[in-house]
Amino acid sequence: MGSINRDDVRHVARLARLALPEEHITTITGQLESILDYVSHLQSIDTTGVPPTTRAVEVVNVTRADQVQPTAVRDDLLNQAPQREADLLVVPRILAE
Repeated sequence: MGSINRDDVRHVARLARLALPEEHITTITGQLESILDYVSHLQSIDTTGVPPTTRAVEVVNVTRADQVQPTAVRDDLLNQAPQREADLLVVPRILAE
């Protein structure tokens, strides 16, 4: 991969609108060089026959299927509420007007 220099880092920082202190330029230059070398290495790997994926590990739904179950009658539940208006529960206000 081509060499990254300090001017390249300054240019990328300017494009990204990053205020990059001058004392960090050398460090970031080395880090970007390492990243680009690694990407170059990855590009050299033969992936023929490997299906594309967005995850390294297959995601499996581990939740159970929904099961309809009988519940208490609505009116019985509403009657247990400390305060109600018609078919609605009355709760304390949590947001200012």
